Amino acid sequence: MPHTPRAKPPLDAGSLERLALRYVERFATSRGKLAAYLDRKIRERGWSGDAGPAPADIAERMAARGYVDDRLFAEARVRSMARRGLGARRVSMALRQDGIASDDAEDLAEAIEADAVASAITFARRRRLGPYAAEPADRELKHKQLSAFLRAGHSPQIALRILNMLPGEDPARLLEAGQA
Repeated sequence: MPHTPRAKPPLDAGSLERLALRYVERFATSRGKLAAYLDRKIRERGWSGDAGPAPADIAERMAARGYVDDRLFAEARVRSMARRGLGARRVSMALRQDGIASDDAEDLAEAIEADAVASAITFARRRRLGPYAAEPADRELKHKQLSAFLRAGHSPQIALRILNMLPGEDPARLLEAGQA
């Protein structure tokens, strides 16, 4: 006889709180992401509690207890994205999607913007573009590479400066000159 998965019962206030605790113990998260997760679980399983569900309130309680810290989450996310060579626009967009307050997101994105050239150089090195390429790119390839820079959140000016460098050229001169 084939095994059929058993339907999970609808959520109530206690089970929603337990889901939230289990989620924050497993994942670093923000209040916005936690509330979105709980909303999704309510949509999937339904609600059987007396009062209406309050995912945002649960997320706030988790933050008050210290289980969720938006600022620490955002700082870690920014560091991770900077290591990958992503630009300020892409970082800002990710922070907004994670539900980080706009003032925190702007502060952290400004820090990335200050290192925009270094971040773009990191991106070029990881993707083997511009001075890290094996051979100069033709016009069509350079257009595709520019598109990749833009999707990664870098400014067109910085991207073009890097893409116009010849393979083997030292990109450190962009950092020393402070060109942005």
